Amino acid sequence: MCSIIGWCGPCADRKAFDEGFARTVSRGPDDTRVVDTGKGLLGFHRLSIMGLTPEGMQPFGLGGCWAVCNGELYGFAALRDELRSLGYTFASDSDCELIIPLYLEHGTDMFAMLDAEFACIIYDGRTGEYIAARDPIGIRPLYYGYSADGTVLFASEPQNLVGAAEKIMPFPPGHYWKGGRFVRYRDPAAVTEVCRDGIDVACAKIREKLIAGVEKRLVSDARVGFLLSGGLDSSLVCAIAARAGGKPIDTFAIGMKDDPIDLGYAREAAAFIGSRHTEVYMTPDDVVSSLENVIRLLGTYDITTVRASIGMYLVCRAIHETTDIRVILTGEISDELFGYKYTDFAPSAGEFQREAEKRVRELHMYDVLRADRCISVNSLEARVPFGDLDLVSYVMSLDPELKLNRYGKGKYLLRRAFDGLGYLPDRILWREKAAFSDAVGHSMVDYLKAHAERMYTDAEFEEKRKQYRHAAPFTKESLLYREIFEKYYPGQAEMICGFWMPNRSWKGCDVDDPSARVLSNYGASGT
Repeated sequence: MCSIIGWCGPCADRKAFDEGFARTVSRGPDDTRVVDTGKGLLGFHRLSIMGLTPEGMQPFGLGGCWAVCNGELYGFAALRDELRSLGYTFASDSDCELIIPLYLEHGTDMFAMLDAEFACIIYDGRTGEYIAARDPIGIRPLYYGYSADGTVLFASEPQNLVGAAEKIMPFPPGHYWKGGRFVRYRDPAAVTEVCRDGIDVACAKIREKLIAGVEKRLVSDARVGFLLSGGLDSSLVCAIAARAGGKPIDTFAIGMKDDPIDLGYAREAAAFIGSRHTEVYMTPDDVVSSLENVIRLLGTYDITTVRASIGMYLVCRAIHETTDIRVILTGEISDELFGYKYTDFAPSAGEFQREAEKRVRELHMYDVLRADRCISVNSLEARVPFGDLDLVSYVMSLDPELKLNRYGKGKYLLRRAFDGLGYLPDRILWREKAAFSDAVGHSMVDYLKAHAERMYTDAEFEEKRKQYRHAAPFTKESLLYREIFEKYYPGQAEMICGFWMPNRSWKGCDVDDPSARVLSNYGASGT
């Protein structure tokens, strides 16, 4: 996945820089390099994915400019050919070697041109200034803060900046930073014109765009694997990849030993698509003993994110320890586009659309954050086909009346897009959604709640929760997560805007737990 850092001015505290950067070496264990630009430091931990030779090592330098980039630039070969025609030469097959030539040719306009998942920091040696940018959804992480002397700092994870910056905040997706201010270059949630495609055309385009999104993410010089939960989203990603590759893919599923809801469905999907399938089992002790480390690596106290991260972290750890796979495709971001269980309660098409816009804009603090940290800490790279910008922009632009669940089945458009085409058995394609944190085994969440219950008396809970103003804990479980978070990220709670919860203003959604299990329409999701 790689890790980047930039101390964008004279470094008054090299010890804080080195210690902070060392905390994310697992993101890029293959090599480490720090360069002095003459006006600051740029650092890079490398996970070799594209251009595996030493020439692909960053920071890249050209004409007095330097750049570090954690990213995948899709279709980079065509871009490279264009740049070669302008006289540029390249020493490696790394897609990120294009960053400086693109900047020299297009300036900050380059960011809107990219079909990519990326976070980058550029030093412009011609002007002596720094530029930083992040992809429109925020699939690749980037944070910022200021040192005691006012120097701006950028890094892949907040733990890189603890001890160096007083306040740490997520770099806003779809923005670049230049001259001390953020400029938005793309908002994938914004709709300038509503698309009036009918349901048949819409489903055909959804299918076409998702297939394209998966296929472009299969390009890698390192081995690729897939998380397969047995739910609709990951199963579709795996089914598309299995057809595209022409050979068996490697799929991985995880579940509790005692009640793994999804393992059977994942096994069925794997058999149908002919994948080499591996099952990973976790125990109650695994759940509780990994909790603190998961919160430390996540940099969040959000209940939903923490719960769902336990299983993902453990399955990715198993992949790292037992295979040579370096790239993982996942099914995140489908819910934000096509609907959650709770969005069945949306009172109108307009409310559904506003909720989708909010969720897409906040992805970098929740599901996308979870996928990045759980995968990258295990020296793997996450790729998210449902986050393909062409697909996201199209689905967001569709008439929300078409996306409301008036079909008696959630995510109807996505299911119908692949119906009758042999990608998946109907039992998987039309199965009700179960939340990942629940589907690895209902008991996992119950173990976490019981663990938190043992940690505090009722009186202790009421007293301790009072000290937090932002996103105040409202259950013993949320208090436990917050106290662990504060141990590693003291005073940084505003990095997360609040708890991921259903829209409480909607009838049927005023609940005290984020799990879909508490909703009246959960129904067959838990079977």
